[in-house]
Amino acid sequence: LRQLAMKFLEREELANYNFQNEFLRPFAIVMQKSASAEIRELIVRCVSQMVLSRVSNVKSGWKSVFMVFTAAAADERKSIVLLAFGTMEKIVREYFPYITETESTTFTDCVRCLLTFTNSKFDSDVCLNAIAFLRFCAVKLAEGGLVCNDDSSYEISYGLTGGGVPFDGQAFTSKDENVYFWMPLLTGLSNLTSDPRSAIRKSSLEVLFNILKDHGSVFSRPFWNDVLNFVVFPLFGNRDHGSVNHMDDKQLPPTSGDSSPARSAWDSETSAVAAEHLVDLFVTFFSVLRSQLCGAVSVLTGTFMSPGRGPAKTGVGALVRLTSELSSMLSEDDWGAIFMSVKDAAASTLPGFERIFRTMDNIEIPDAMEFETSSQQEISGSDLEDDELQTTAYVALRMKSHIALHLVILQLVTDLYKAHHKCLSVDNIKILLEIFSSASSHADQLNSEILLQRKLQIACNVLRLPVPRLVHFQKDSYQYYLNFLQNVLSERGSSPKDTGFETEFAAVCEKMLLIYLECAGTRSSQQKPVFHWILPLPPVKKEELGARTSLALSA
Repeated sequence: LRQLAMKFLEREELANYNFQNEFLRPFAIVMQKSASAEIRELIVRCVSQMVLSRVSNVKSGWKSVFMVFTAAAADERKSIVLLAFGTMEKIVREYFPYITETESTTFTDCVRCLLTFTNSKFDSDVCLNAIAFLRFCAVKLAEGGLVCNDDSSYEISYGLTGGGVPFDGQAFTSKDENVYFWMPLLTGLSNLTSDPRSAIRKSSLEVLFNILKDHGSVFSRPFWNDVLNFVVFPLFGNRDHGSVNHMDDKQLPPTSGDSSPARSAWDSETSAVAAEHLVDLFVTFFSVLRSQLCGAVSVLTGTFMSPGRGPAKTGVGALVRLTSELSSMLSEDDWGAIFMSVKDAAASTLPGFERIFRTMDNIEIPDAMEFETSSQQEISGSDLEDDELQTTAYVALRMKSHIALHLVILQLVTDLYKAHHKCLSVDNIKILLEIFSSASSHADQLNSEILLQRKLQIACNVLRLPVPRLVHFQKDSYQYYLNFLQNVLSERGSSPKDTGFETEFAAVCEKMLLIYLECAGTRSSQQKPVFHWILPLPPVKKEELGARTSLALSA
């Protein structure tokens, strides 16, 4: 077979014929089906020798050549993988123009072959070099003059699944074949960002966004929209950040053995880099990407669904930078869409947290524990079941994260208003007011759950865990609310159109004073003043009054 194929490779292939591919195809078939490592290695050596000695005459045979090397890239024998990659490296570096000389679709075969090498389990250098060659392919593609800039003739069916992964063997169709080349390359790199190997994740992410930033100018607006929806946004959406907040009532809280180092590493390291790259894309190509601004903001605010403050702070930082860089170009509708996305993201955290919080309803505590709120008695861990203690510890941890998240959101809204208040309309400010109002109402609702708070306090004392500071959450929420209204009134004055802000300000002040009076015991639910105090005050009551005093004075 080798001698016969060499005879044909010695001569230039006739136009409209595929003799080279026909005589190289048996090598690909044997490579894919042979169980003998020696035979597979011999095939790789034969094909490598034939291609490198007759590279100008391979023509239609490139398809079979890449089939051989793709099979070799997934081989279980390290020597075969390294041998095949050595030839691929030489082909890409020195003979790249010959690949698409006869049939342009072989570019995609080359890309798929390199993507297979990135999954090699034997040598990280092979994987990283394959990713680097994918960027080289992108450079060559951009230099080839296949510029996708005809909006009117844009017709494409990518054959993508929901996650942006092309079906095997599914052809891309487009009036501009440039799209056919870009999508397998970009989706392949996008998939690599989920690789369990940290170096591969980081490298593929960097190469993907560098390709988009370096060559995005050749993309049309419709193609950019699909790149974002099928390649970029799934990078964030496929990460199961919301699994904890959306847990079912019947699910047990996770234990220490449930942690996933690979997933955590992506969250803490790659998420921040990806968010910054996303902002870079919109800053660089905003005139083209403006219609996708809502999608980008939703991606960034989607980090609010992640447990813990780390991912949320990443999204907040990226959103602050995005609005700062684009401030002069954002319209009233753009600002409204940004604030609505923040509002919706904050609201979306409530149902999941409520389900987690309500798991405390099923925990039984002896009657004396429920009503002796000022008791200093020692509670033994034997009074509560281990499962109940574990559940309570989990709820306390999630509550602390939930409180911290909402304070981060309130700080974000405050910062955005301070930095861009001159650009905001009255309608925009009303959306911000709704965010503050919702957070304050949520804090009120949590503080009204006296029995559940007592259960948490007892269990946390047994476990020697800090008790979630719900009083401080309520105080801080109203403090943000009050400060925001003060800033609005001082900066916008008392114009007739803004009179609703003064009414809101008065109502918030009144609410804070009434909360303080009720806490102090000078206002009962029947509106009858209480003139007698029980001294000394219990420690819990003293702490609560101390926390609320500054807020009452502000009001």
